[in-house]
Amino acid sequence: MHYQVLALAVPFFIVFMLLEYLVAKQRKLPYFNLNNSVANISIGIAERLLDVLVTGFFFFVYDYIQKNYGLFEIKASLGVWILLLLCTDLIWYWYHRLAHEINLFWAVHIVHHQSEDFNYTVSARITVLQAVLRTAFWSVLPFVGFPAHMITTMLLIHGLYPFFIHTQVIGKLGILEYILVTPSHHRVHHASNEKYLDKNYGDVFIIWDKLFGTFQKEEEKPVYGLTKPLNSYSFLWQHFHYFIELAFAVKETKGFFNKIKVVFARPDSVSPGIRSKAEKAFRVKETGYVMDRPLNRYVVWQVIITLVVLFLFILFRDKVNGWNQFAIVCFIILTLINCGAIMEQKRWIFYLEFARIMLLVSGIVAVYPHGWIVVLVAAALLVAMYFSSQLKDLYYKVVYKEISNDDE
Repeated sequence: MHYQVLALAVPFFIVFMLLEYLVAKQRKLPYFNLNNSVANISIGIAERLLDVLVTGFFFFVYDYIQKNYGLFEIKASLGVWILLLLCTDLIWYWYHRLAHEINLFWAVHIVHHQSEDFNYTVSARITVLQAVLRTAFWSVLPFVGFPAHMITTMLLIHGLYPFFIHTQVIGKLGILEYILVTPSHHRVHHASNEKYLDKNYGDVFIIWDKLFGTFQKEEEKPVYGLTKPLNSYSFLWQHFHYFIELAFAVKETKGFFNKIKVVFARPDSVSPGIRSKAEKAFRVKETGYVMDRPLNRYVVWQVIITLVVLFLFILFRDKVNGWNQFAIVCFIILTLINCGAIMEQKRWIFYLEFARIMLLVSGIVAVYPHGWIVVLVAAALLVAMYFSSQLKDLYYKVVYKEISNDDE
């Protein structure tokens, strides 16, 4: 039942993303960029995929803490559920605030703020590392005595609300602006305007920001994204660039204790010039490509198929053995990396495509052990594909409108 709920969340969120897109299109509002939307959804797919694999572990952690170290043995009631909601939201506030104020935590959370769009697809920009970090903060709840089943249920409910505040098509909401975190409040939080930085950390209730002095009304037009835009659609670079930048900053700092301070200092303590050094070291170039229609279709269809696979995987996970689960996870992750590389027109995606096909052949062997003829034919085609420069050139011509001479 738990996995069925998680599976149904996939089409649920997609429907609302499409509805928001149609509303924005009807109003002729430029709130959606294809490249950004693909990057946002790709990160969301990875998070949802990996989160399914670790959700059971989170429940075990909460249950173990409550049964062995809980200060009280709390029983469910209406009042207790309300108290749990308030406690969950308060802990979120402090997790979220510290994620903006401590470099190590910002490395996990920065992915959520990279998009220069602001729409429902941005709500998908959550990494599994962030889910793990939040779990560490929410572990306070079982120490108090809240049982694991209440906590996990509340986290599902609590996690649903923030999706709906990532939008520009909804204006201010009157009296609700004084109580709840509204789209207007959250637009401020995602903006890189100087007066909006480090404001409105709340998730459901805005009262914490007003209580702790981090509230800011939406007054001027927000400019979304990081103060220093990432300018990359690379799936891997979006996830790990700040860890790498932080490593560079630590390396350049003298003294052991000073290095430790860098890790736990504020993000603005890291020199903006570090980004360029990290990009040079890892041969990352700022993208300036705009996808043409054939490329649009190729990438979009990969994302659509991946969403379908994700939905079916979550829905029927209990019926899939360990090896096939591993193969499906690898295939999805490779596809997401592939989509980012295509949007940046990287020539090395040919070899990534090769790896994906190899994985499919392995899946055929696992599912149909006697389908050796299919495997032999596929293997022969793969060998020809790998060593044939003509096939490589044909692939690039199909995927890319123009072929760069740079073998990036």
